[in-house]
Amino acid sequence: MNALYRPLFGSRTPIPPHATATACSLLLCWSFSTLAQPATVEQESVWGLGVGVVSSQKAYKSIDRDTSVMPLLHVDNRYFHFFGTGLELKLPGLALSETQRLNFGLIGRYDGAGYHADDSPVLDGMAERKGGLWGGVRIEWQTALVNLHADWTHDVSGNSKGQQIALAADRSWHIGDSVTLTPRFGLTWHDDKYTDYYYGVRAEEARAGRPAYQGEAGIDVEIGMRAIYAFNPHHAVMFDVQATRLSTEIGDSPITERTTENRFFLGYAYYF
Repeated sequence: MNALYRPLFGSRTPIPPHATATACSLLLCWSFSTLAQPATVEQESVWGLGVGVVSSQKAYKSIDRDTSVMPLLHVDNRYFHFFGTGLELKLPGLALSETQRLNFGLIGRYDGAGYHADDSPVLDGMAERKGGLWGGVRIEWQTALVNLHADWTHDVSGNSKGQQIALAADRSWHIGDSVTLTPRFGLTWHDDKYTDYYYGVRAEEARAGRPAYQGEAGIDVEIGMRAIYAFNPHHAVMFDVQATRLSTEIGDSPITERTTENRFFLGYAYYF
């Protein structure tokens, strides 16, 4: 759940908010749109390179905050979208009206969930829980007021063998020519295999103060805010903050001590 730009809101992450009238047409795309893109509009290609810092706090007991620097690649065109750790292959959409549209896609992402036994004294003697590659499908309903998203993903790497269903809503506000703010809210259901793999305690891992625990399906609640400031058509900085209220099934695990997780991201990108 700490992957960059968790696909709760789809793997299509912000396109560059170019501060020129010519580039404003790019803002018709996906989560930064205020009106749905007509079916006849052909999307321009976007290429960007940059660097970002992501800092996240997991719910496990006595685990340190993780902060890392990562390169950024942003590619967006009419066929696919890639940003951070998420990829989407765009399928044909359906224009419902001038201001409403349904978009469909096949999505893939890397999820950096999990831990090593040496990440915390509480995890000593636990087998490693690995992150994984997730794949699935998504649908987005764009309207003039709000964008609604839904996706289903499955752990195709086979580590957790879990599944997730995510529902979310977001809306963007453009302040002048340079600033875009996008608050969001969502729910993510994860099945018992996901919870048990990342938060369960196997019988052979049980110790004094760490009883065996079998995870069950649950629902997390997430809120977030994304902000982009474009200095000019080529340079932009991005900030994203997200807080997650974890399900009771995760909070009851003997290896967790928090009922929330949080993540901050700050990045810079140059667009060609």
